[in-house]
Amino acid sequence: MKFLLEVTLDDDASAEDRAGELGRVLRYWGGNVHHYALRDGDREAVYDSGYREVGQWRVIAS
Repeated sequence: MKFLLEVTLDDDASAEDRAGELGRVLRYWGGNVHHYALRDGDREAVYDSGYREVGQWRVIAS
């Protein structure tokens, strides 16, 4: 299985802000992934701290 996480970061934000936002996304999803079966085809939208959709994670067969 492959777990793919795609996140689009704001190009206009500072490098520090982008790193902080990406860290928050990784911590949030890292802590919540246990709620999912993680089967081929599973996916979920990923949101930033302003609750805007910024990407998704998905599971695919390897």
